[in-house]
This record gives sequence, structure tokens and C-alpha cells, in this order.
Amino acid sequence: MINGLMLRGVWATIWLSIVSMIIGLGLGVLAALMKMYGNRVVCSIAEFYIWLFRGTPILIQLVIIYTGLPQLGIRFTVIESCIIGLALNEGAYLAEIIRAGIMSVDKGQEDASRAVGMNWRERMWLVILPQATRTIIPPLGNQFNGMLKTTSLCSVISMQELMRSAQMIAQIQFRVLEAYCIAALWYLLLVSIWGLIQSRIEAHYEKPFGADEA
Repeated sequence: MINGLMLRGVWATIWLSIVSMIIGLGLGVLAALMKMYGNRVVCSIAEFYIWLFRGTPILIQLVIIYTGLPQLGIRFTVIESCIIGLALNEGAYLAEIIRAGIMSVDKGQEDASRAVGMNWRERMWLVILPQATRTIIPPLGNQFNGMLKTTSLCSVISMQELMRSAQMIAQIQFRVLEAYCIAALWYLLLVSIWGLIQSRIEAHYEKPFGADEA
């Protein structure tokens, strides 16, 4: 289970998940706000993005980015292709999660913040999004859980993450069953650790506002 090649794959899976999730979260917030508050053109762009990346398999997206775009003169490294593909796909799903979270905030909160003279940016970042976070956190955590496993698809374009490391060990050492079982155990370990972290985060956000100061 403790193998240099496998450990490098585990580390690659972790940082690839984190980086892609952070970028995807930024894209998700942007797409959600564009869809909810943009004009017709801006809203249509956001809807098309969400429709495209939610409606096609991420494996196809990764392959197109890495092997298809070079035919148009657009080239990315394996790592860049993985991050771009995972982030774009994740952003489309997070956009709907974030939009639902924003819509869950009582409209009276926005009306009250407008009444005291807050502009749109202040209302969004100081009033609405902090309250929407409670609704967003659980599905956001579940999405990261899925991201840890989705990175395995990057092995198709030769990204040396956990799955690819298992494939290499199986091919080099002819220990197919052992290699994939160990990889499965690593995925279970990563997901379990994240599950504990997620439960602590959710417990924190379940507290009433101001409870920490009381």
C-alpha cells in the first residue's frame, strides 16, 4: 500500500482535486450570478455553459481538450488539460448549487440591505452569500467527494494520478488485482478523511449566526 509510485499518484489526486475545485467554485459563482442577474445575453451564455458541461461526459471533455484542441492550434499540457476539464465541468454543477443557495435566502434580506443603502456588490458579498453558504456547504462537500474519484478519468490522457499509478504498477509488476485493490483502498481513505472534515465544516455552519461570540 505504501509505494513510491502510488504515493505520488495519491498526492497528484489530492492537489488536482483541490486546484480544480477552487477554480470550479469561482466559475460556479460567476455562472450563477450571470444566470440570475445578467441581461439576456449574459444569462444565455451562462445557461449554454451549464447545459454544455452538464450534458456531456467529462471523459469526452478531457479528451477533446487534450487531443482535440491541438488540431485547432490550441495546446495544453496533461496537467493543464486535467485542471481545465475538471474545473469547467465542476463549475457547471456548482453554478446550480450556488444559484439554489442564493434563492434560499429570504428576499426580505436583500430588500432590507437595499433599504440601508448597500449597492449590489455589498448586498451580495456581505448579506446574501454568507447566508446562502449554509445551504451550499453540504452539496459543495459532496461535489468535492465526487471530485476525488472523478480525477481517475484523467488517467485516460496519461495524467499520473492514483488510477494511472495503479495501472503502471499493474503493467510493470504484473500485480493487477493487488494494484487496483490498493488504489481502491486509497480512494476509500481519502473519501473517509474528507467525510470527517466535511462533517466538522457542516457542524460549524449549522450554528446560529453569532453563536461563536456568545
